[in-house]
Amino acid sequence: MRILGIDPGSRITGYALLEVRGGQVTFVEGGVLRGRDPGGFPSRLAAIATSLEELVDRSLPEETAVEDLFHAVHARSALQLAHARGVVLSTLARRGLPISEYTPLQIKKAVSGYGYAGKEALRELVEQLLKIPPGILAIDASDAVAVALCHIQALPMRDAVASARRLEEAAGRESRARSGSRTAPSVRSRTR
Repeated sequence: MRILGIDPGSRITGYALLEVRGGQVTFVEGGVLRGRDPGGFPSRLAAIATSLEELVDRSLPEETAVEDLFHAVHARSALQLAHARGVVLSTLARRGLPISEYTPLQIKKAVSGYGYAGKEALRELVEQLLKIPPGILAIDASDAVAVALCHIQALPMRDAVASARRLEEAAGRESRARSGSRTAPSVRSRTR
């Protein structure tokens, strides 16, 4: 399974593609998408969308994981990040890809065991875990690797919950079918 992790940003959006086979996780590629268009903020968002579409078409992920919003000190920065996330989510949804979202705390805790690990410490850890040569990944790309790793770690639980829901629904249908067969047939009144 190919998983695309994304760390959205209004100027730089990090991405990482990981592949999972037989319990082995392999780093396929990672980098950044830049909204460099000189036409202002809306043009930057359009450039991120176009770059992400090209990445998805080229890399063919089966699932995606996106970092959720964090509490920003500056309202304007938070708003711009929200716009960038919206562009990312919309682009992925238009491609019909499953999207999972994780908070920075969830991501850091899943990867490092500590929810408040610094960006540089997280980068070093993902490089060690996936045997990526040091210095190849930009901080935003290493954050995207962490997002994808968090998703991979969550997959068994997600699958177990989905399986339990299917069993519960089947039991409910069976119970309704049994109780429906025990009720007396309805009596029709005849009018003359």
